[in-house]
Amino acid sequence: MQEARTWRELLGQIISDPKEKQHLIDTLNVTPITFTRWVGGESDPRPQNLRQLINALPQRYQEQMRQLVKEERGVAEIVAAPQEVTLKTIPAEFYARVLVARASTTENLRFWSTSHLILQQAIGQLDPERHGMSIWVVRCMPPSGPYKKVRSLRESVGLGTPPWVGNLEQNAMFLGAESLAGNVVTLCRPGIIQNLDKEHNLMPASRVEHEKSTAIYPILYAGKIAGVLLVSSTQIDYFLSQSRTDLVQQYADLVALAFEPEDFYAPEEIALCVMPSHRQQKEYFSHFRQMVAETMLRAATRNKPVNNQQADMLVWQRLEEELLQIPARKVISLDVETNNLN
Repeated sequence: MQEARTWRELLGQIISDPKEKQHLIDTLNVTPITFTRWVGGESDPRPQNLRQLINALPQRYQEQMRQLVKEERGVAEIVAAPQEVTLKTIPAEFYARVLVARASTTENLRFWSTSHLILQQAIGQLDPERHGMSIWVVRCMPPSGPYKKVRSLRESVGLGTPPWVGNLEQNAMFLGAESLAGNVVTLCRPGIIQNLDKEHNLMPASRVEHEKSTAIYPILYAGKIAGVLLVSSTQIDYFLSQSRTDLVQQYADLVALAFEPEDFYAPEEIALCVMPSHRQQKEYFSHFRQMVAETMLRAATRNKPVNNQQADMLVWQRLEEELLQIPARKVISLDVETNNLN
């Protein structure tokens, strides 16, 4: 690869690799044409976007990109080593961005777009050196069952840095009483595990690959809870720093703005059940998009059309009911086997 003379040239070389380009598009949430304009000098990235761009690059390019940016007049002051730009609080101007986004987004897209905006900012601030982090907004499922209680949680909006993929939503599954997230929802107080290798017994069914430590904070409003902000790291003891856990708390408070008041539930409305492991759930989620399409088609043939968001929730509710039967079926099977032996 020819030695780049400017940061724009270096960016052009990096995005010539389709995989790297797609990764940056997903991480920064910008269009391909935006990269073309940056490389061609037709436009300049905002300071926040430029910081995110540098942090999103493969490690081998970060220092070179940082030096080239410093050499360009007018932007040197916005780029510093990762430890210098990592803030202890959420920037004040970002709160304004969230409020504007929430006010200007249609109802159907409000939750996803607001959550996604917040998670982008959060992961850039919590993992600036890209050690490896996943961050999820996990929300309560609507009350169901004979007692009309919240019986499970679902991973809803998620972002990651390597070794996790940028967009985690395709891997979304249920969490229940067996998980640390479920414990946080039940008790309405944070849960932090610094070393999952030593404390794995606290959440045996919900630990995912690469996860070494985790911090989970409740999403609260007026004494009620809508879910949790779940942050996982590839590093042991990543959440020992008080400033880092304070920042997770701030983002959990901020992401509450993505929810509507009716999405929050009083403690007495929550009775979480045990959900199967992610490995068991994968089989049920393998045809999720197909199930959503079929749900929309069936509704249309009955002259009761539903949009994609409504169909999506109907499929989640259907899968929740099916998965909640698995532990019961196992117990019944075990009882039958025991009786046959006697």
